[in-house]
Amino acid sequence: MMNEYQTLSAYYDRLMPQTDFEARADYLLALFARFGETPHSVLDLACGTGKMTKTLAERGFDMTGVDGSEEMLAEAADKVSGFTPEVLLLKQDMRALDLRDTVDGAICLQDSLNHLLKTADLQAVFDRLRLFVAPDGLVLFDMNTPFKHREILGNNDFILEADGLVCNWQNLYTEKTATVDMQLDFFEEQPDGCYVRTTDFVRERAYTLRTIKQILEKAEFELCAVFADGTFEAPADECERWMLVAKNRRPANEFTE
Repeated sequence: MMNEYQTLSAYYDRLMPQTDFEARADYLLALFARFGETPHSVLDLACGTGKMTKTLAERGFDMTGVDGSEEMLAEAADKVSGFTPEVLLLKQDMRALDLRDTVDGAICLQDSLNHLLKTADLQAVFDRLRLFVAPDGLVLFDMNTPFKHREILGNNDFILEADGLVCNWQNLYTEKTATVDMQLDFFEEQPDGCYVRTTDFVRERAYTLRTIKQILEKAEFELCAVFADGTFEAPADECERWMLVAKNRRPANEFTE
């Protein structure tokens, strides 16, 4: 997995397409309810700058946020400072997840799992989630689809703009591995009117549903449903992002680390 977001973290909230986090939280809670779960403690895996962590904490959930980027977690810490109960933020590689206790459920959003480039890495994440999500607890996670990598991201370029900030986003698609290499060049205006350029590199891989299901089954998760993200509808062939619901089938009497 590449060392990503060292620069992007400072600009992420300004440049990325704006998400209605209240509506997103409503959707996640509806998904939990649809499968009979009402979690109290929730893990936000790859929490990024903490917007969803904050939104769910404000609704009374006992939140734990985990991210591998120190820069992202610094942004998240500013958002959740002073919350009661305290929001626990941990800097960890998701492949080596190690929580103080089990959680009732978990979420992993914003195609974070696509940043894992090897099947073994994705397997490692769910092997760890198996230990720290309560038996019969749900993991809700979204993933960019192979269609999106091939047709939408592909070899395309994008321009993102905010006040005093421009990002030139260039993609390189590799069909054999379904990966997209992204070069993000940021140009930030300075007080004297000049612009300073910084660059980040990001790589994502798209996985097939068959591979995802195999990984889940090996980790003793049941794939309960796959929806077109933001809906309760089955995904069409041209769906750009899936929302997947997995249930931890680990026996309740099994030893937990």
